[in-house]
Amino acid sequence: MELLTDSPRVRSDSTSSSASQGSKSKTVLRQRLSQLLTCIEDMSSDDEASEEVSRTLEEAFQLCGRFIPTDAFRIHIVTWNVATAEPSEDATSLLQLDAQPPPDLYVIGLQEVNATPVRFITDLISEDSWSHVFTNSLAPRGFVKVTSVRMQGLLLLLFAKQIHLPYIRNIQTTYTRTGVFGYWGNKGGVSVRFSFYGHMICFLNCHLAAHMNNALQRVDEFEYILETQDFDIYDTPQIRDHKVVFWFGDLNFRIADHGLHFLRSSINSGRLNLLWGKDQLIMMKKKEAFLQEFEEGPLNFKPTYKFDRNSDTYDTSGKKRKPAWTDRILWRIKPKPLPSEEDDEKASTSTDEEQDEYPVLVTQDKYTSDMSYGVSDHKPVIATFSLELRKVFDTPLVRVSPVGIWSAGQDALLTYSVLEDFMSSTWDWIGLYKVGFKTASDYETFVWVRENELPEINEVIQISVDKGQIPLLGGQYVLGYYSTNMQSITGLSDSFQILESKHAVMEGLVPEDINGVNK
Repeated sequence: MELLTDSPRVRSDSTSSSASQGSKSKTVLRQRLSQLLTCIEDMSSDDEASEEVSRTLEEAFQLCGRFIPTDAFRIHIVTWNVATAEPSEDATSLLQLDAQPPPDLYVIGLQEVNATPVRFITDLISEDSWSHVFTNSLAPRGFVKVTSVRMQGLLLLLFAKQIHLPYIRNIQTTYTRTGVFGYWGNKGGVSVRFSFYGHMICFLNCHLAAHMNNALQRVDEFEYILETQDFDIYDTPQIRDHKVVFWFGDLNFRIADHGLHFLRSSINSGRLNLLWGKDQLIMMKKKEAFLQEFEEGPLNFKPTYKFDRNSDTYDTSGKKRKPAWTDRILWRIKPKPLPSEEDDEKASTSTDEEQDEYPVLVTQDKYTSDMSYGVSDHKPVIATFSLELRKVFDTPLVRVSPVGIWSAGQDALLTYSVLEDFMSSTWDWIGLYKVGFKTASDYETFVWVRENELPEINEVIQISVDKGQIPLLGGQYVLGYYSTNMQSITGLSDSFQILESKHAVMEGLVPEDINGVNK
């Protein structure tokens, strides 16, 4: 009998460092509203009562506004140890491409990607097969690969909806080796960090030490990664400095003590809760303070390791490895700093108000595995999150636009304006992208920005595009301003149409269906 039920969504927010603090805040809000009702009941014509109503109502609205961010974004995270296998061409189920509403960010962490010397060198020259499948699956749906980082078999990919690209800034990646005393990259962690509408977010994909008796080593490796990974960002130099951290991968924690028969019996009967108490990660979280800062949803899916390949059957080889939840996805909201005894009351209050001005709320909507994929001895794990926040900024650094009608075979004009001071360069360029482009380098053509001097703020600069660079086939396109210093697209135009070349149509280079009008 199936005993598993859908669990309530797991939530955490940056307006408090613990559940008790969140409850305390709600209590204060209730008290304010109760006072308001009392004032209304006792209201008289005197000014004092009216002032009390206004003051109490204003405090209540401030408290409400503090805890309810104004924008919500969806994040889809996948972790999968692919055991050197080649990918299936169909990633629809893994990416849940038909989900509504669609995600805003896709983050995919793989472990044990084929990293033999010959294969690794080949992947350095051209895109690896896994990246290729994910990119080709997501690009037609309007997702662009923002960045990726690889360390031998560890691979981390970040995709974003095209509309978000100008608001993803300060992108940096790094990695840490923990295999063979820190000299080999078969184990360790790879990470990507960036500012998302002004909020600092970090994603960390790990592959930790294997085997049942190495639980302490796994904890030590993770702590080492947290302490040694550095970013060249003054306010978030390390992972735990970020407002939100997502930690996932083949963390390799096992289920201790229970025998193989009890494990399989509990799994087959759906009584997974009988195994939670002996899950090594859950046990370690009770002992290690830094692990307690990371949250995880309930393990209401079958252990994802170890399976016979291309089946749903747990290991039947001679080793008969015990099933385990090796593949996990956790998250952490940066705790509020504890007030120092040396800080005066005014300073502490000011700091709290500044942090609460841009709160973040993380809600886990789904935490499951996908049993339909069998190329590996691990099953992939999927988590979806709602990230609610108040945008620190919502204006791109650069505004770029086409001028007039663009047509193949004719020179064209574009304009750009720097809206905010940033590290612009005369090596920046503006790319022409076909709608559905895959990466920042997937342009049809590009032009350099003005080369003789950097622009003034809000100065409108016009650049010409030679007719020989305009695509003959026409279609829907966007212009993107690429910053070489920031290594990202800092401004995107609205989509616009390029008219097909009549000469190309006459030569039979494109279908005789000009601009959607059947001739």
